[in-house]
Amino acid sequence: MQAMGVKDVQRALERQGLEIEIIEFDSSTATSQQAADNVGCELGQIVKSLGFLIEKSKPILVLASGDQSVDDRKLASLFDVGRKKVRMMNPEQCLSILGYSPGGVPPLGHQRPDIPVIIDDNLRRYDIVYAAGGAANAIFPIELPVLRVVTKAVFADIART
Repeated sequence: MQAMGVKDVQRALERQGLEIEIIEFDSSTATSQQAADNVGCELGQIVKSLGFLIEKSKPILVLASGDQSVDDRKLASLFDVGRKKVRMMNPEQCLSILGYSPGGVPPLGHQRPDIPVIIDDNLRRYDIVYAAGGAANAIFPIELPVLRVVTKAVFADIART
């Protein structure tokens, strides 16, 4: 399966009426630290787009702060399942379900538009956040309230404490 890319994310942003340009770097932005270093922002401002499967078949996307880890127990609690029923997507599942390879998964513009999105409460610390733009060297800035609206996301406390 061919991975979707930067052009797909740019089109998704435009379909939402957003005039946001994706920034492509010569170096990698695949990890939160690499992205923060390239942008020159705080690590916590980086949005990690993480695919999870609930009970092996229900995909969800978690948007987590770059300086936090997701607590699978809290995530399981949101879906009223046991912790072992929550698994992070492997690279093949990311590609087949979301349409992107890990390190470049954006918060919108996925292969399947019906995937529920959860934003970690820790991102509320920031007005502007930076999300992956469909490739391991592409990111874009977006206001957090706008990100919530365009992804139809809900906020939740899902960070490991």
